[in-house]
Order: sequence, then C-alpha cells, then structure tokens
Amino acid sequence: MTRRCPLAIALAAALLAAPAWALSGIASFDEVRRDFRPSDTVVLDRDGVLLQRMRTDASVRRGDWIALADISPALRSAMLLSEDKRFYAHSGVDWRAVSAAAWGNLWNTRTRGASTITMQLAGLLDDDLRRNGGGRSLTQKLGQTVAAQQLERHWRKDQILEAYLNTVPFRGEIVGIDALSRTLFGKAPHGLDAREAAVAAALVRAPNAKPALVGQRACELMRAMEPDDKPDCSALDMFASAALQRRAYDPSEGIAPHLARRALKDAGATPAPIRTTLRAPLQRFAVDALQRQLRELRGRNVEDGALVVLDNASGEVLAWVGSSGALSRAAEVDGVLAQRQPGSTLKPFLYAQAIAERRLTAASLLDDSSAQISTAGGLYIPQNYDRQFKGTVSVRTALAASLNVPAVRTLVMVSPEAFARQLRAAGLPLAQNGDYYGYSLALGSAEVSLLALTNAYRTLANGGRFGEVRHLPRASAAPNGDVDAIDARAAFIVGDMLADPNARARTFGLDSVLATRFWSAVKTGTSKDMRDNWAIGWSQRYTVGVWVGNASGAPMWDVSGTSGAAPVWAQTMGFLHRSEPSRAPAPPAGVVQARVRFGDDLEAARGEWFVAGTEQPLFAIAPEASAAEAAPRIKSPADGTIIALDPDIPPSRQRLRLEAEGRGVQWRIDGRPFARGASAQWLPWPGRHVVQLLDARGQVVDELRLEVRGAGVLASAKR
Repeated sequence: MTRRCPLAIALAAALLAAPAWALSGIASFDEVRRDFRPSDTVVLDRDGVLLQRMRTDASVRRGDWIALADISPALRSAMLLSEDKRFYAHSGVDWRAVSAAAWGNLWNTRTRGASTITMQLAGLLDDDLRRNGGGRSLTQKLGQTVAAQQLERHWRKDQILEAYLNTVPFRGEIVGIDALSRTLFGKAPHGLDAREAAVAAALVRAPNAKPALVGQRACELMRAMEPDDKPDCSALDMFASAALQRRAYDPSEGIAPHLARRALKDAGATPAPIRTTLRAPLQRFAVDALQRQLRELRGRNVEDGALVVLDNASGEVLAWVGSSGALSRAAEVDGVLAQRQPGSTLKPFLYAQAIAERRLTAASLLDDSSAQISTAGGLYIPQNYDRQFKGTVSVRTALAASLNVPAVRTLVMVSPEAFARQLRAAGLPLAQNGDYYGYSLALGSAEVSLLALTNAYRTLANGGRFGEVRHLPRASAAPNGDVDAIDARAAFIVGDMLADPNARARTFGLDSVLATRFWSAVKTGTSKDMRDNWAIGWSQRYTVGVWVGNASGAPMWDVSGTSGAAPVWAQTMGFLHRSEPSRAPAPPAGVVQARVRFGDDLEAARGEWFVAGTEQPLFAIAPEASAAEAAPRIKSPADGTIIALDPDIPPSRQRLRLEAEGRGVQWRIDGRPFARGASAQWLPWPGRHVVQLLDARGQVVDELRLEVRGAGVLASAKR
C-alpha cells in the first residue's frame, strides 16, 4: 500500500479550501472542440473543396483540430512517457509524483514536475489558471488540481489526451500538434515517426530550449520508447536542429489567394470555413492555362495575367485568378480588380448604343480611311491596329474585325458623354465624364477592372440586363434585382456580330483562335503601347474575361489580341463546354432578319438582323458630285489645328499636307500666295497662321486658322 507523505496529505486537505471559482462548471469536450479556432481560415468552393488557406490570427499558429485516432501512435507514446507515465492510472492528480516533487523541493533535489496531462489541460482551458511569467501561484495550483479532478469525472481519458495534444504550446507561436507537425516536419500528425515524435514531446517540457537540449531530451525519450535500440544521439541532435529551423507551414497556400482575401473581407463575421461560389476544378484549370500561356510569352516581356468566369444567369463567380503567381514580381496585385485601359473591348457597347438609337444598323456602311477629327485640344487622328485601312465596310465587319476609325466615326454620332452614360449603365464606373476622354473613349482610353468589364459583357449575354456579380452564396432566394441597361434588340445584334467568324476574318483570318466548336461571341482589345491585352466573350451559359500584361504597366513586345489573352480565353471556354452544349440565343421581340445586298460588291449579300423598322434591301455609297461640280473647300487640315514640331525630326519630314476639293484652286498662307492645285505640302514654322483657299477667279472661298508649336526652322526652309 502506497504511503503518502505529510506534505501530500496537507495539499489534499488544502483542496477543501480551494476558491469557489475552481469548483465551477467544467466545459464539455464537445464545447471545447467546437470553440477551437485555427489560426487560419479555409476558403472552400461551392462543393466544399479547399481553395485557399489564409492566416488570420497573427498571435499564434494553430492548425486544425485533430482526432486522437489521426495522431501518430509514436507521438502518443512519446508524450505519455515524457509528461505523464501514469496517465491511465490516476484520476487527474498523480499523488506519487506530487510526493516526489514535495520531497525534492524539501531537499533541494531537482525532480520531474508533478503536473499531469490532465492538470496541464485544465490550465490551458481556463485563463485564470494559465501560467504567467513567474509560474503559477499557490491558489492557481490548487485550482488547477481541483479542475483536473473535475475533468476526469466528466471526460474520458481519450478526450483529455486529444484536447491536450490540440491545445498544448510547443515552441514560439506554435500551438497544437497539427501546427507543429506541418511547421517543423512538413507532414500531417498521423505521419510522425518515432524520431519526430521524440522531438515534439521534448518541446513540451522546454518550448524555447536550444536545439542541443531538445536533441538531448529527445534522445532520452527514444531510449525509453525503444529500449532495445540504441539511438544515435548525434544524428538526432542534427535532426532536431534542422527541424527547429524549418517553417514548412506557409502563411497561405492554395489556388485562389486573391479571391480568398476578398471573400474573407466580405464574409465579415461568418464563421470559418468560408464557402464561395467558385468551382475548384475550373479554378485549377484556369490557373494552369494562364501560367502556361505566360510561359509561352516570357520572351515578349509579359509576366502578369488575370482571369474571371461568371455564370450568366446568376452572376456567380466561378473562377477568379488574380495573378500569374510565381511568374510575377507583383503577385499580390489582384489583376481581376486592377484598373486598366480596356482598348477595343468597349466597341460592342458603342455599336449597341448606335443601333439602339437607330443611327446605324449592322449593315450600315462606314468609312475606314484616314480621319482627322477636330477637338478642343487639336486633331485626333485614329489608326487601326495594323496601320492599314479597309475602305468602306459594314458595321458588322467594323466591329468583328475591330477597326478603330469606324468606331471613332460612330462615337462622333453618339457623342462621348452619351457613350459614357451607357458604359456606366452597364456597370463600368468611369472615373471622369465622357468629354474628359473625348473621342478616344471609343478605343478604350478610360480605365476599368477585368471584373467590371466581364460583367458588362455578361449584360450583353443576358439581353441587356445588368446584375451584380457575387462570389459568396446568396443568403436567401431573393431576386437578383437585375435592371435593363442596354437595348435587348441591340444586345442581340451585337452578340450575333461578335459570333460571326466571317466578319472577323478581315483582321483575324478564318482560322483564328477565337473560333470555337460551339456558339460563342468574343472581342479582343489592346491598349495603347501594348500595355494591356484582353479577350472577353460569352457562351450560352458563361462569360469569360482574360487580361494579360504587366502589373507595372510596362509595355509588352509584339503581343496581339490573338497571341496574348485569346488562347487562354479559348482554352477556358473549351473546358467549360467539354461536355456541355452552347446554342445561339433566340432573337428577342422587335428584331427581324432580312436579306441585304451591297452596292459595288463591297461585301457579299447576306441575311442580316435589324431592329424592326430599320431594315432595307440595299446598302451602297451615295454618288458624290465631281470635283468640277463641287464647291471648292478645304478638306484638311481642320480649323483650329495645333501642330507640334519635334526638334529631333528633320524639318523636311514634318511637312503638313493641305488638301482641298475643286478645280483651279490656289492656296494662300498669311496673305502670301503659296501653291496651286488641290493638294500641297507646307513646311510649318512656329506661330499662328491663316490658310486660305482661292477659286479660279482668285476669290477666297474657304479659310482656316492653325497654330504651330515647337522648335523653329531656318528662314530658308520656309519656302
């Protein structure tokens, strides 16, 4: 029979005087497990598949709660040998250990502490019992002892051990076996071997000990765990030192870091984990497709990209790739939300507005030739991407082939401010009014985000109805609240034009990467100096937007609409429709189809869609009066032109071409005769000038004023 020392008896008697709070109700095992919070928040897809793990508690490093059955048997053995050999024999307090500790303290002999695993757990679960820098007070020790006995009465032994392993501090910020296993050993707790288990158990006794001491204690545990095998303590010391330096548990890992940060912010007080609307297989494919394409473009100064996929009907985000990850020097920048110039991707909204206002039809003819448009700041001279002009083309060809000059001519009809209002209605919140951007707005001079632009295309896909996107599941079955933003008839016609591979062929060819095996409508765009490249389009069910470029704003080298973003768009669309059909939308009410012909064989006859009442069978160029019959007038430059001379360009290369209509005309500059004929080349010099056109009788029939700024030229060069 075990004899207890007087000190142990005194301690037992003192328990009767324990404070009332130590005898208060003990939380149940289920409550403790329920209230356990990892230091990370996991973000899941719509089906509960892990997308991203995010560090959200910087004060500690806690992993998931691990069931005892999923913890290595070697670790359980090492922990019991190190901390509580008689764990399964005592009822919360190991009186033999208490007696030994008491005698050791009496004779100043160092012995193992008397605190059992149950007592340690009691101290971990109750803030009032937690150890401070100077150790526990006598009152705390008494309360810890009482609480341990209470735990033993209400919890099973396996529950006590499981809770202890999940809440015990190991080293520094690391708390719990999951965080320890993943941080120091790079594996789950069920995979720990005897050597790793010994190091882990040694850390509980001295969390901040030097690696040599940890290795020494781990070696002692290995001897106790495997008495028949003599451990190599030198090797174990080296192993412990390496493990204590390792940080394999990354602060964040997964395939959707940017969406996860957004979801974490928007979810607010929603308990973890956070479920989103994404599809994990699609997200994984999109990440791979984008990175694969950017590796192909590595020699063209391209390192960043972004992609988003929307469900047309619900507005749910199905994929959100904010960057190229390791390929980028700015991987933290979310390209889905970054503001960039959209280039030609705004043209569909411009033509939709012109068609809705009955200014144009899909068969109307536009002039794709050199244009000089007078503005308050001087001449605006748009150019096509390939620096070539196609002559007279239909609206269908102008949009599908992405011709710039016809788009600018269309914006002149609509006006920049009216177009800006249309863009805002489609969910593109421009920073300035339309007049600020001027006619360059037709070519995408404003800045928008990929998410907003893709959703605006979703508006076209939905027959002109705009609705907000969402990446978190809807809390209720309330309606989307969509509103009419674009004329449904115009949206349908624009979609039909963007789905027409023949109309696209003038610029992209018949074998373009934009052509899919199923119905889809798509538009590419490239911003000024090749800083941004886009491909946005939709199918019957999905809208996909892709951007490639550089987060720094640096220009790409020779990257076009079909060589940059378009391949990623096509691959993503193909993945979405690998087993799902996509059919052309049905025409809405108020749209009719009619056969049209074009004069002078400008384009092949075809069936064309019209807003009812705008259809006509023939589209041709109106005959112009001959030069002999036309009243003489100045065609170019425009009145009010401002010309800037460049001192680095030879003066002979900076001549201004003067063009006029009419026969027998002559030019006069600043009152002095200059040249005869309908055209002339003038070498400008700084100052304000008056250019006059005279008819055959010498009468002034037209004049304009212009200003020349910049470096001067020699007087001898004026003539």
